[in-house]
Amino acid sequence: MRYVHFLHRGEPTLGVRRAQGVQVLGNEPLELLLARGVDLLRYADQAQGPLVQVEAAAFLPLLRQPPKIICVGLNYAEHTRETAFVQPDYPTFFARLPSSLTAHNRPLVRPRVSDSLDYEGEMAVVLKSGGRHIREEDALRHVAGYTLFNDASVRDYQFKSPQWTVGKNFDDTGAFGPELVTADELPPGGKGLQIETRLNGRVVQSANTSDMIFDIASLIATLSAAMTLQAGDVIVTGTPAGVGFSREPRLYLKAGDRVEVTIEGIGTLSNPVIDEA
Repeated sequence: MRYVHFLHRGEPTLGVRRAQGVQVLGNEPLELLLARGVDLLRYADQAQGPLVQVEAAAFLPLLRQPPKIICVGLNYAEHTRETAFVQPDYPTFFARLPSSLTAHNRPLVRPRVSDSLDYEGEMAVVLKSGGRHIREEDALRHVAGYTLFNDASVRDYQFKSPQWTVGKNFDDTGAFGPELVTADELPPGGKGLQIETRLNGRVVQSANTSDMIFDIASLIATLSAAMTLQAGDVIVTGTPAGVGFSREPRLYLKAGDRVEVTIEGIGTLSNPVIDEA
């Protein structure tokens, strides 16, 4: 199943992709369905809403207010090498806030205070259940599905201090969606999928999700050793090599650009770039 979140008759609406369009499920946010323990496959099978066509500008971030958005840095060895960081033996976690999210076909906004907005194509996982001290061998049972993320980063602000929080949380820099693909449609842990980022049609990142140093199961287990994971939590799993700030000359985003993140079996997340007004 492929869940989408979009504007329908002016209201945020949840739907499921069908061959002829998107079937309306209702106005309850996906994160609340997950918190109630709803089986997404059964819920979609029982849907009786109308079929509609989603306009390009109508998509919304998949979740309205996810309990947590935890991102992983330095999770592809080639990316670590291009940044000159030392490869850590423990995942590099940082948080994103819901206010930083934007949707498929919505703009990534280059802030007026910086000219160093950078792309980072990534796979994201959404949890259907959580807990503490989840065993790695049990971790994938907690996965609702997978989607796309562009962890666009304002590099000069990211590196103003040893902590990356501000540079990763400018408004309208975290593109998220367009579809949540339920776990049954993909290989366990989303492994073995080609991931690619294109800038104005040019491939700038290309790798395979099997190249991740810390896989989905280990990330869930590691996080749950420290915090209670919840249904609706999002884990953004890291970006491959090829980011703009590691290139010479630097390849930062500018108004008029378009960035596309594609993962095999999941789809494509596309965003234009504009300057902050």
